[in-house]
Amino acid sequence: MAEGFEPVREAFQQVVEAQSGTGAAVAAWHDGRWVVDLWGGWADAGRTRAWQPDSIVMPYSVTKAFTALCALVLVDRGRLDLDDPVQRHWPEFRAGATVRQLLSHQVGLVALADPASPDLLLDWDALCAQLAREEPLWQSGMAIGESALFYGHLVGELVRRIDGRTLGGFLRDEICAPNGLDFQVGLGEADLARAVDLTGVAHLADDLESPERPDLLRRALLNPPGALDPDTVNSAAFRRAEIPAINGHGTARGVAGLYAALLAGRIISPSLRDKSTSAQARGVDRVMGGAERAWGLGFAVDDAGYGMGGIGGSLGWACPQDGYAFAFVTGTMGGHDRADAVETAFREVLGLPPL
Repeated sequence: MAEGFEPVREAFQQVVEAQSGTGAAVAAWHDGRWVVDLWGGWADAGRTRAWQPDSIVMPYSVTKAFTALCALVLVDRGRLDLDDPVQRHWPEFRAGATVRQLLSHQVGLVALADPASPDLLLDWDALCAQLAREEPLWQSGMAIGESALFYGHLVGELVRRIDGRTLGGFLRDEICAPNGLDFQVGLGEADLARAVDLTGVAHLADDLESPERPDLLRRALLNPPGALDPDTVNSAAFRRAEIPAINGHGTARGVAGLYAALLAGRIISPSLRDKSTSAQARGVDRVMGGAERAWGLGFAVDDAGYGMGGIGGSLGWACPQDGYAFAFVTGTMGGHDRADAVETAFREVLGLPPL
């Protein structure tokens, strides 16, 4: 950690000490250098294995930004156009939509009409075939709604149809390895031992029963079942599978490094980056509810910057106006107040007001 950022360590330590399950990690890049890279707590539910510098954890929807960038790399290389109909590359795809609409959560493929078995979540070909024939809940471009479970399959199948590699393979070869990012979708045997157990997952499912939560959010997250089941998400089979809306695994530095690379003009061209991180669609998200929000091409965007948060409390974010990238990843499921507290301490060191 860089000199002068001790208040960030103190804020992070308070967060880790208050967590009842597994630990957390935080990383921040500012003005061209790494200034924060911290980790702490336990890596397993039994609290016998400490969180290590190379421990990797599943940050749920933080994964979506990595997934979107795979398609954006193809756009940058001229192999895909944002205004292409998805059917041009995926003929079986029933929902009329452009690539731009798909990337910006404007396609109504957010929930399955019929109950599905847990096995479907782990079966790439079967789930993609189901999504291709599913009736969307609204006409593409007429509303926004985060495709909580299926975004990775929708974007990933598009990538596979064009490139031939799976989303996880493309991400590894074209984005993460060239940029030194410790983040992957679909763990190999050597990396399973580094994975942190998610704790408190059952509370996420309980929270969906709150009357403040939209019914569509429950449908979007719980069918097929498994994404909010502790035994499933902590299983080797789930970690090996490619579910690129949610089940990437990485370090905090790996997540923040993605945004540091974007800020530095790497991965995709600055012009496409600026387009991707500006609002492509605005409105009340039919899945998430709440206040109006804006979607870029795979990123949530606001006046302060762009990035993705995940259910359970993890976050990856870029703040271009203040020149930093920030990530907080956690194994104990909860709210985003923990990431907010650590980022606030970080901003205070920089002399910036709270967000």
